Amino acid sequence: MVERAAPQALGAAVHVSRTLTIPIFPLAGAILFPRSQLPLHIFEPRYREMVRDAIDGPGQIGMIQPLRIDDDNQAPLYDVGCVGEVVGIEELDDGRFNIVLLGTERFRLISDSVHDGGYRCASVDIAAFDDSDPQPLSIAQRAEVEREARRLGDAMGLAVDWDAVARLDDEMLVNAIAQVAPFDTGAKQALLEQATLDGRADLLVQLMEFQRAAVSGGVEIEPTIQ
Repeated sequence: MVERAAPQALGAAVHVSRTLTIPIFPLAGAILFPRSQLPLHIFEPRYREMVRDAIDGPGQIGMIQPLRIDDDNQAPLYDVGCVGEVVGIEELDDGRFNIVLLGTERFRLISDSVHDGGYRCASVDIAAFDDSDPQPLSIAQRAEVEREARRLGDAMGLAVDWDAVARLDDEMLVNAIAQVAPFDTGAKQALLEQATLDGRADLLVQLMEFQRAAVSGGVEIEPTIQ
């Protein structure tokens, strides 16, 4: 792991980058947020090697989405992902792993390359976002998220413990839905890149409305992400 501080050009707004070099796991449809958890089943040989190297080193893996599905380690990547700390690990008899990542901070991709182990490593800026504890949602916005989540769950025929959902704090509620909802890759990325929790909640409601319309009408509707 390499970390350094590098001030940018002076101006009215100065961004001081903090650069980290970490293994990255490009996985379409999988997003991780700070203070959220993501369980993963690791079975490809190169990613088994990645997990071994991560737990022998700093214990961190960067989750990021590819722009297209590609097996040659050359698929372009989205610019934004999230650092995950390995907080749970189970090695199976055949060498596969079940792991749990805890998100620590989002990052902006600087560059990446292929490691000797066959997986990709990246240099990332972990100071690109303010990932301190967010302000709570308004009562009305919280209610709107819960209401639309219930409508979508009912439309999809899902069995959900809504009492348990109601006990989640605002950030955990919004991020958990964003992680598990069947949105496309671009929509999930847009949720990840939202700067604030209330902005993410507003976009989440819009996406759930589109998804529910698609499920209820039996047609595919592509949401428009601004």
